[in-house]
Order: sequence, then C-alpha cells, then structure tokens
Amino acid sequence: MFRIIAIEREFGSGGGGIACELSRRLGWKLWDQQLTCEIAKRAQVSESAVTLCDERVDSRLYRLAKAFWRGSYERSMPAGNSRAFDADHMMAMVEEIMQNIAAEGNAVVVGRGGPFFLREREDTFRVFTYAPHDEKIRRLLALGKSREEAEDLVENVDKERMAYIKHYFNADWPTRSLYHMMINTVVGDENVIATILNGMQMLEANPAETALHGVR
Repeated sequence: MFRIIAIEREFGSGGGGIACELSRRLGWKLWDQQLTCEIAKRAQVSESAVTLCDERVDSRLYRLAKAFWRGSYERSMPAGNSRAFDADHMMAMVEEIMQNIAAEGNAVVVGRGGPFFLREREDTFRVFTYAPHDEKIRRLLALGKSREEAEDLVENVDKERMAYIKHYFNADWPTRSLYHMMINTVVGDENVIATILNGMQMLEANPAETALHGVR
C-alpha cells in the first residue's frame, strides 16, 4: 500500500499546488514549506538561508573556497564556526528528514530529491509534473509574477534543479525510469489529481506492478 507520494516538478507546472490538494484530500501531511521549516529548525538558521540552498548546488567559487578552508586553518577553528550552512549540509539534513518522513508515512513530499531518496521504497508513489512553456508562464502570471520575472524563472530554476540532481545523485533530471507517472499539467489540476489517485489505486490493486525501481 502506498503511504507516500513524492512529487518532482518543472518550475511553473503547478506541482506544489497539486501536492497541496493531494495532501488535503488524503489527509496526509504536506512536506513542502514544512520541510524548509524543519531544516531551518535543525540547522538553527533562518528559513531564508535554507531557501537560498534549496535544490541548488553551491557555486564553484564557494566550493573552491571551502576546499581551501578545509586544507588550511579550518581544522584549528572551533567546531561551531567551521560548519557554515551550505548546500552540502542541507542535503545531509534532507536525507535524514526524508527517512523520518518515510518511517512515519502518510506524507506528500515536494521536490528536494524526494523521488531519489525514496526510490527503493515500494510504498512511495513517484510523480513528475511538467507543462509547455506557455502554460508555465500562464500559471506564474496568475500568481502575480510579471512576464519578465516569469520568463526568467522558467528559464533558470529548472537548470539549477538539473545541476542539483546531477551533483548529488549523478543522475539526469528527470530520470524517467524513476517515476510511476509523468503527467502534463496542461490538462488541468483536477484531471492531474484524479489521474494520480487512480494510478495509485490501480497499482495497489496489482501489487506486483509496484516493484518499479529507479537508478541505483
């Protein structure tokens, strides 16, 4: 039986809103902004600091600087000062939190590598949402973004997510074999939600079909 839905999404495809509605209908906990809050709490940093690292890879300049610190004076620094919050530390926390989420179940997880972290779990239904460029722009304009901002976000956010998945999981984004379902949200959120719920029910009725494994 499925106890977790892990949703990955192209930026602007509406995956976050779809996840929210799924969690409401199922009565499951939504891990989207809540995941940001949990990371900030554990790391004792602001949520804005977490957002800056969210589904991103540290800049090349920062990685070079960090390597220099580790090779020189960092070893003599107090432990509390030697670990600045960055994408690597965030990923370690996300992995731990994902395992806790999985153990608890009844959760809808949005992004943050969830489908990769949970790829071996047969109780996790993995979904990828995408949309044509014009549909993504339409959705962002409806959220109050300017056209210029919407175009910039659509152009760049997914590039960061692609680099994030490549860096931390050595995989392409999206990895099609990882998902039970990839769905174009241009058909409308209600149709997407119904398709996801129906897909879960069909696979639960045929347990042998749930043995879908992703990249290793």
